[in-house]
Amino acid sequence: MTPVLPRSTARIALRRLTMSDLADFQAYRQCEELSRYQGWVPQSDSEARAFLNEMGSAELFQPGIWRQILIADSSTEKLIGDIGVCISVDGQYADIGFTLSNTYHGKGLASEAVRETISKLFEVTDIQRVIGITDSRNISSIQLLERVGMQLTSTDKAMFRDQECDEHTYIIERPL
Repeated sequence: MTPVLPRSTARIALRRLTMSDLADFQAYRQCEELSRYQGWVPQSDSEARAFLNEMGSAELFQPGIWRQILIADSSTEKLIGDIGVCISVDGQYADIGFTLSNTYHGKGLASEAVRETISKLFEVTDIQRVIGITDSRNISSIQLLERVGMQLTSTDKAMFRDQECDEHTYIIERPL
């Protein structure tokens, strides 16, 4: 069986998180603008160390458990973002979320990383679809989900951080 990670393209590398990523991880995870639509909140350095340690060694793609995959610049190995993946308990689909440091926005790197992650999910699991859910105000995420071939399937009222919002659900099916 092919190892799940690392996986690289000419511009990005997907790999496990390590303790050496702490400063870069905290730099973008402390950004209020980036955390606005995320399920995570900024953490102290000690909480982030524990998270990096857990994500660096935890088994990937276990049903019902969110795992983070690091997005690095392939030429420098510098952490530039991360992708969260959670396989459904029944193993039929995966939820995906992503964060990219502001410094790297607008270059197609997040799209490249999400495409590679989706491809890897279909390669190493039996899931039938990948789902991305985003706040309707998060235009950048909507555009990314559409760029990677995901289709809008529903919009639902939701509560997020004690505020009403509309959430768009995007899906991409396993290729035939």
